[in-house]
Amino acid sequence: MLETVDPEFASYVDARQGRWLRTAYLVYGDLGRAEHALLHAFTRLSLYWPKVDDPDVFVQRLLYQPGLTRWSRLRPFPDSENPVEQALADLTPTQRTILVLLHLEELTEFEVADVLTMSHSAVHAQGLSAFDRFRKAIAAGESR
Repeated sequence: MLETVDPEFASYVDARQGRWLRTAYLVYGDLGRAEHALLHAFTRLSLYWPKVDDPDVFVQRLLYQPGLTRWSRLRPFPDSENPVEQALADLTPTQRTILVLLHLEELTEFEVADVLTMSHSAVHAQGLSAFDRFRKAIAAGESR
């Protein structure tokens, strides 16, 4: 068992944890679940750190793929009055994940497809649908 943390690994985690926690919060709709997912991803990365070619993709897969599974089907952002969070809550978990990765993380459709292990055409279709639903939900919220 290692007694010390690799300084490069510690620097990597420090540089990325804030951004990825914010993104995971928007994907999961719950801060506790987002923190748990991020801790899990960084813990797994620490085990494979010397062997991982692209740590960003490694962490993103561990962080965002569970957002597509059944345990993420809990209602996101319960009791939120924030119009953006309400609009995100109206999306399916897949749509929410793709929308956040495309527009907040600024990944390309091909990068999102790689991270989520989906086809490019599925990401494209889900992304268009998500953006349309999100836009309509925001517009409906503004008219209230």
